[in-house]
Amino acid sequence: MTDWTDQLPEAARSYIAGRRLDEVECIVSDIAGVARGKAMPASKFGRQERFFLPNSIFLQTITGEWADDPGGAFTEPDMILTPDFSTATAAPWTADVTLQVIHDVKDQQGRPVPIAPRNVLKRVIELYNAEGWTPIVAPEMEFFLVARNLDPNMPVEPPMGRSGRRAAQKQAYSMSAVDEYGKVIDDIYDFAEAQGFEIDGIVQEGGAGQIEINLNHGNPVHLADEIFFFKRLIREAALRHDCFATFMAKPIEGEPGSAMHIHHSVVDVETGNNIFSDDKGGETPAFMHFIAGMQNHLPAVIALLAPYVNSYRRYVPDFAAPINLEWGRDNRTTGLRVPISDPHARRLENRLAGMDCNPYLGLAASLACGYLGLKEKQMPRAECLGDAYMSEDELPYNLGDALDLFTESNAIRDVLGHDFCKVYESVKRNEYKEFLQVISPWEREHLLLNV
Repeated sequence: MTDWTDQLPEAARSYIAGRRLDEVECIVSDIAGVARGKAMPASKFGRQERFFLPNSIFLQTITGEWADDPGGAFTEPDMILTPDFSTATAAPWTADVTLQVIHDVKDQQGRPVPIAPRNVLKRVIELYNAEGWTPIVAPEMEFFLVARNLDPNMPVEPPMGRSGRRAAQKQAYSMSAVDEYGKVIDDIYDFAEAQGFEIDGIVQEGGAGQIEINLNHGNPVHLADEIFFFKRLIREAALRHDCFATFMAKPIEGEPGSAMHIHHSVVDVETGNNIFSDDKGGETPAFMHFIAGMQNHLPAVIALLAPYVNSYRRYVPDFAAPINLEWGRDNRTTGLRVPISDPHARRLENRLAGMDCNPYLGLAASLACGYLGLKEKQMPRAECLGDAYMSEDELPYNLGDALDLFTESNAIRDVLGHDFCKVYESVKRNEYKEFLQVISPWEREHLLLNV
């Protein structure tokens, strides 16, 4: 082994122990959360300290088009990529022995590139750290297993289970429903173990073939890295068993959508105590301020939590998605839920984010709202004690309106960084404009001969 392998996490070293490492994938997340980078022989990787990619990877839309560069001339200068060896993990589905390594992204002067999603999240965490706080998150990942869909014009269908029937809907928490596609779940567990990831639990959700995976709480960048890796891991596990895994917010008509619920707490750096609980175990003013920050600023970051036109199909009444800014204790109809917990684990769950968001940007956006609340020290409105689904609409219901709110919020732009916000808006405006040129089956069915 070469010296660089000594820097690898234990799981990665165990994976390559006694075997010849063939390839290393050098990757970063783009705006959509897609892995971009280079694959190279391990021997070459060991001889190089840095790699190069053009900054234009952050201007590419989900369709592969290029958004306008808000910075002016589109010259595509190279960025400097250096490996973050703490992220090195196996790619256990490949035919040869392969590792994946997330890279830090800096410009040629050695400064973090402000439009790189992982750097945006680091920026927000640094704002917390400057106040003597450490943010802690625990994400929940929802996704669908679906039948292979080879024709985009055809509706997505649930997968075929081992019984020979398609996965059934309305089977939340059913163990039998999970057993229907148990082989996929087995591979997810095996891949996660090989990659050194710890799964807190897997449950069947309310949709046909819909699964939720819970991850343990921890450092936001570390958890975002895991979600970034998990999405690929889960897709590869599904492909082994003749189905797709999708993280679309709303892949199947008539079924509930897929969320990425985010649990938040904040620890005092000096004492190690949760600032949401006082010495007697009660709720602190800081906890109320954090909730108020969510209520006041979440509308401005919905464009990051719901980043595609499809995302807003999840925000419809009566489909188990909270579409409000109410808060409540152990109330799943509220957008902001306070789960049952001991004082040291007191936390707030943001239930608005979709699973289609970039995990770095989703966590950064949610933490930004809480940070602003802690700084502004406002109080939230009264707790919702009833059915929050009956609340008035408070959120944007299409991407265009969400981007308008995002653009207008100077407070959010100050936290996330103005350069990033300009690029993000440019990419999303391009995607939205492209979508508006597509004629849907609904339009052809109801308008072609009737208007």
